[in-house]
Amino acid sequence: MKRGPYRGAIPTTDVLIVGGGVMGAALAYQLTRLDPTVRVVVIERDPTYAEASSVLSAAGVRQQFSTVVNIAIAQAAITFLRAAPELLAINGVQPQIGLTEQGYLYLANESQRANLQQAHALQRAAGADVLLLEAVDLSRRFPWLSTHALAAGSFGVSGEGWFDGQSLLQALIAKAKAQGVQFQVGNVVGIEHAAHAVRGVRLSDGTMLSCAWAVNAAGPWAQQLAGLAGIFLPVVARPRTVYVVSCPTPIPRCPLVIDTSGFWLRPEGQYFIGGVVPSVECDFGSLTPDWDGFERDFWPALGRRIPAFEAARLVRAWAGYYEYNTFDQNGLVGLHPALDNFIFMNGFSGHGIQQAPIIAQAMAELMLGGRYESVDVSDLSVERLVTGVPTRELNVIG
Repeated sequence: MKRGPYRGAIPTTDVLIVGGGVMGAALAYQLTRLDPTVRVVVIERDPTYAEASSVLSAAGVRQQFSTVVNIAIAQAAITFLRAAPELLAINGVQPQIGLTEQGYLYLANESQRANLQQAHALQRAAGADVLLLEAVDLSRRFPWLSTHALAAGSFGVSGEGWFDGQSLLQALIAKAKAQGVQFQVGNVVGIEHAAHAVRGVRLSDGTMLSCAWAVNAAGPWAQQLAGLAGIFLPVVARPRTVYVVSCPTPIPRCPLVIDTSGFWLRPEGQYFIGGVVPSVECDFGSLTPDWDGFERDFWPALGRRIPAFEAARLVRAWAGYYEYNTFDQNGLVGLHPALDNFIFMNGFSGHGIQQAPIIAQAMAELMLGGRYESVDVSDLSVERLVTGVPTRELNVIG
């Protein structure tokens, strides 16, 4: 392993990952898959994952992004997810992650058409299986959809859909443990660093753990963790409510719909789940669902776009954190110039769970061999916070 710049006694572990959600678990899995001799410790503050974005996510996978790097990651991600039962099997027992490939449908009004067309051209050039549909085509393909004030839509024919995020997380954790990774409960309250290197971390119980590499996979708490090392990370935790609704009318071949108004909706078993950007943002607000937002923001827009949902019933709801990168709404990965052995995997602004296995593989390649081999994620480098040059992702949902 490329051991990093640690210049003290033999460290407690080779890689210390702070955060045991999908990013941290995926990295632990990928590291020990690529090098079974590497010592990996994952520190997770809450083993119940009660507030983890990985568990509370709607867990979609799509290729309809506006940046080349995200499209490339998405294409590798769907390949991984299709093979996940085999890749993450233990003693022949394959986990099921509920992958459903039913597509994404982005809708656009006239003012949004140009951006939709530009993104569509980029996606097609990258080999994505997407269709650009005029309003009349949308009516034919999705007769339950109201095309009032719509100009066009982009539909993912294949390679897009959703899966069970909690099942993927648990499968990654189990496989990583089977490969020798140690998961430890703890709350990091300090980072010891000097001479451009992290030496180790201090837990709230006083335990000190030294490492050759440290990794920030702290999800919504990434900014606080980076701050312990004197680095500002523009990542905030924004609450998002997911509504579970019933519909008395069948909605055949329903993809994940992203409306011009900002709401999203997809099937979930016998029900549907969806959400909308709240009218007022509140960083690190309560994870109590925004019950009032259902009738105020979500339901009216939903009923206008899909008339069958005028008779919808709210079944239940939950809330989770969006790990939102305020700089350019894109992931922040790799090494920060300030520290030679501190890896970042943060700020994916809602698309982290689908990207986790591929981002993790890239970070594992960087630590083990010094370069990206599978997918080049250089455009997502955390160094852009220093240069001030964004890699802006326009297709952010919610």
